[in-house]
Amino acid sequence: LNSVIFLHSVMVHRSVVSVAHKLFKNVLRSPNFSQKRHARIAEVGKLERAFDTGKTYTTGQLFLHKVFGYRGAVLFQWSARLYDRDAEGAASKDDSNSEMQLPKSGKDVKAETVHYYQVLIDSRDAPHIRAQTESLTFLGAQEGSRSIYAIPGIDYASHADIMPYKSTEKVSIKHELFEKFLAHSPKDSPPYIAQDALRGWEKKNHPWLELSSVHRQTTENIRVTVIPFYMGTRMNQSNIVYWWRYCIRVENTGKPAVILRERHWRIFSL
Repeated sequence: LNSVIFLHSVMVHRSVVSVAHKLFKNVLRSPNFSQKRHARIAEVGKLERAFDTGKTYTTGQLFLHKVFGYRGAVLFQWSARLYDRDAEGAASKDDSNSEMQLPKSGKDVKAETVHYYQVLIDSRDAPHIRAQTESLTFLGAQEGSRSIYAIPGIDYASHADIMPYKSTEKVSIKHELFEKFLAHSPKDSPPYIAQDALRGWEKKNHPWLELSSVHRQTTENIRVTVIPFYMGTRMNQSNIVYWWRYCIRVENTGKPAVILRERHWRIFSL
């Protein structure tokens, strides 16, 4: 508690690896990692006590992402259904009479309620995140248009990803929407409150922002978390085309280092 936080362009890189190593032993490695050696260190704030799962973070909470190491700010929260096949598998192993079964579908796995947050990513840290650049994607407003629009620097973070802190910087979070969405209010805790622009944006875009289900499974120490988002429909000649976007996180929970050689996803419609 009250630990001083230091970040810089290379430290962000290293903090991702060191934190991830403690949590997941070794996140998938990048071949061009740790080439830089010299950088300036600057204090950015002090850590605060993290909430357990019974208490959620509120709008304006500043945080460090526990895995990816970026600074961020909470905009609002989502309640989602987590389909954890790892938990289901552990339960089945305890049953001595259970037989080898095929993996269960999402409908067969008992879901638990978890909390996720819509967050802003500090643009100063975005280039150093060891993941694909996060952007929110939207379909065009016109019904017949197939255009897709994107807003960079907006992410979904789970409750376990949040490391709350109090900023000591003049600019707490650098993002083009930060001052538009959040107003500084020193008397409040956290010291940022939602502006009308944030409330209006959330209300207008709620249907395709909403996070409703999370699917997680580990195979041979590789944990995959998938979050689907429904974007809407478009007409293609006389057929209705359904549009979805996906957030996929791949983590190595074992000790041996692994390399992601290729990306090949098969998506089935049931």
